[in-house]
Amino acid sequence: MAQITAALVKELREKSGAGMMDCKKALAENDGNLEAAVDWLRAKGLASAGKKQSRVAAEGLVAAKSSTLKGTLAEVNSETDFVARNEQFQKFVADIAAVAFETGDDVEKIAAATYPGSSKTVSETLTDNIATIGENMNIRRASTVEVESGLVASYVHGAVADGMGKIAVLVGLKSDAGEDVLAPLGKQLAMHIAAANPASLSEDDLDPEMIEREKQVQMDKARESGKPEAIIEKMIVGRMRKYLEEVVLLHQTFVIDGETKISKVIENAAKDAGAAIELVKFVRMEVGEGIEKKEEDFAAEVAAVAGS
Repeated sequence: MAQITAALVKELREKSGAGMMDCKKALAENDGNLEAAVDWLRAKGLASAGKKQSRVAAEGLVAAKSSTLKGTLAEVNSETDFVARNEQFQKFVADIAAVAFETGDDVEKIAAATYPGSSKTVSETLTDNIATIGENMNIRRASTVEVESGLVASYVHGAVADGMGKIAVLVGLKSDAGEDVLAPLGKQLAMHIAAANPASLSEDDLDPEMIEREKQVQMDKARESGKPEAIIEKMIVGRMRKYLEEVVLLHQTFVIDGETKISKVIENAAKDAGAAIELVKFVRMEVGEGIEKKEEDFAAEVAAVAGS
């Protein structure tokens, strides 16, 4: 059997656009024959799949997988919202959340894990799905919340299928209170987080650079008023307090009643339950957040084709 060198795999990858593992397998199946390997990849639909992987995938779904004390969110991206409604894609996203629940949040470890009900890896299954569905897809991230005692509550906003949608939230409540108390509280807090999108749990968790940047913006705006520096300093204190109330979860006003601070909501629930309740961590994922989407000029594209 011919030796499958790294250089040969690299050459096939550049020639076909297929993934590294698929190229290695193609060469092994064809005794190192480069041209036969290209044909093998084309027959499997994998050569074109590699080329699709260069396209921006900013749509997709977030799926939640949880038990009483642990929950995991996983985001898988696709190029279009249309594919996000595809049952094959939805099953894949749910399976990725299940894999992440077991293996952890590291995307490379998730990709290398065995895909549920298959002898293939997650990465190989992803490539197969790109080939069969016809769009680029990407396992973007995963995040887990776990508590020693209490409850991890999950909420999916606008669910398109069981446990998955465009926005998903996990809330970790540490407590000895019963599930009958923690489950409704956790769901309400998760719904609030989905709507309010806080930047951090507490003031201590907020990025210092974010605080300093906001303070500088407020200073510049205040100085435009022409007021003395001593007055400006007092103005900044008030403006920064308002800023923290907007971005820090425990300082935010509960969206469900429009008047109670989140910290007070938790305090009241603990008092009613007769047991301490601590919100130890939350995770909010929204599909495509932070991904730079390429703006397509359809008219220009048509004109270019017509003129070619």
